[in-house]
Amino acid sequence: MTISPDSDSPALARAKAELRRQCRARRENTPPTAAQEHALRAGILACVDLVPAGGAIALVWPLPGEIDLRPVFMPLHQRGYRVLLPFTPPRGQPLSFHHWHPDVTMCNGRFATWHPDGHAHRPDMVFVPLLAFDRRGGRLGYGGGYYDRTLARLPRAIAIGYGLATQEVANIPMGPHDVPLSGVVTERERIACHGNASMRG
Repeated sequence: MTISPDSDSPALARAKAELRRQCRARRENTPPTAAQEHALRAGILACVDLVPAGGAIALVWPLPGEIDLRPVFMPLHQRGYRVLLPFTPPRGQPLSFHHWHPDVTMCNGRFATWHPDGHAHRPDMVFVPLLAFDRRGGRLGYGGGYYDRTLARLPRAIAIGYGLATQEVANIPMGPHDVPLSGVVTERERIACHGNASMRG
């Protein structure tokens, strides 16, 4: 299955670009507080109970402006989960996920990120960064299409968006290649999307 953000109609592409511009400006003007980051990370730690111990949890190395998930790496590792971080390939290809542990060699990647050395693993749960979300599972990303391509190849993975409650909008414009989220976690709540009862709680 080929996933390409270029398959959006011109009208949909314009709508996404405008919403993306608004959301970037909002994020730059209202950075998260330490308390919000702490509460969001606590919500992430609660969400992983949807996956049995020993499962593989894909997180991210933070980009500038994103909430830093690195403080949850070690707690998840200590609980027996396999913590995975993405390698970002050239644009147009899906992400691959590699096992992080305290002694792993880290490699410098694209966009000032880091990823573990070693072969790729298939995640059971993927935490997905976003600029905006809605309660149907719509997600607005940065425009590269990386996570849509990746999630299309992981139909059994639980895809959880994460962000601040202020990043919620009424409706994300979505095209046929946009993969909806299973749920969203914010500093305030866990939101079940498109009937995913397992996210409620």
